[in-house]
Amino acid sequence: MIQKKKIRKSNKPCPFCVKKAEPVYFDLESLSIGISSKKRIVSRWTTGVCEKHQLRLARAIKRARHLALLPFTDKA
Repeated sequence: MIQKKKIRKSNKPCPFCVKKAEPVYFDLESLSIGISSKKRIVSRWTTGVCEKHQLRLARAIKRARHLALLPFTDKA
């Protein structure tokens, strides 16, 4: 018998959907939702962000890193 993969859904709403805003690379406060203490991009299950906004959040974090607004790693 083949087992189906269970889809887990978070109970908390997406913070970007609630504010009706989009993640942008120069707003570092909104980008801090998706970054861990080691400066890694956090999964959408942990952040509670919907799939559409998680993709845009990751893209905005990468753009901010390339513009030197955010560090790539925690090490100095």
